Amino acid sequence: MIIYIDMDGVMCQLRLNDLKLAYKKARKENPGKPFPPPIPGFFENLKPIPGAIDTVNWLRAWADVYVLSAPSVRNPLSYTEKRLWIEKYFDLKFCYKLILCPNKGLLRGDFLIDDHKSGKGQDRFEGRLIHFGSSDFSTWQSVREYFQNLAPH
Repeated sequence: MIIYIDMDGVMCQLRLNDLKLAYKKARKENPGKPFPPPIPGFFENLKPIPGAIDTVNWLRAWADVYVLSAPSVRNPLSYTEKRLWIEKYFDLKFCYKLILCPNKGLLRGDFLIDDHKSGKGQDRFEGRLIHFGSSDFSTWQSVREYFQNLAPH
């Protein structure tokens, strides 16, 4: 079983307001630039969502789990910082399972756990979309309960 898990807003806390405030600050500090410069540490310092680390490690114990995140192309530091975040909260081995791709519909697998239903190809993913944050999958506990029925006993 192949499971892809998004990072921002799924494994790590990223609220749209956080991003907007960071870019507003960067614009103020860099007037006249068409787009603010990368914000060092922004992605690397995001906090895990409660239950994410334990549940992802539980899934890793019996399924083929990958991290599938769309990079922030305008912030090239996001590529490195997402990798550093994975090692910080998981391990170096899991870094080999990190996929940064702006079109999630290109990948094949059984499940995609994502906080968005579209926008980065989620709507074209051929497997089942687990819409994290929805009423059915509002927490990592509800995700785990769903997969417990599919886990080998």
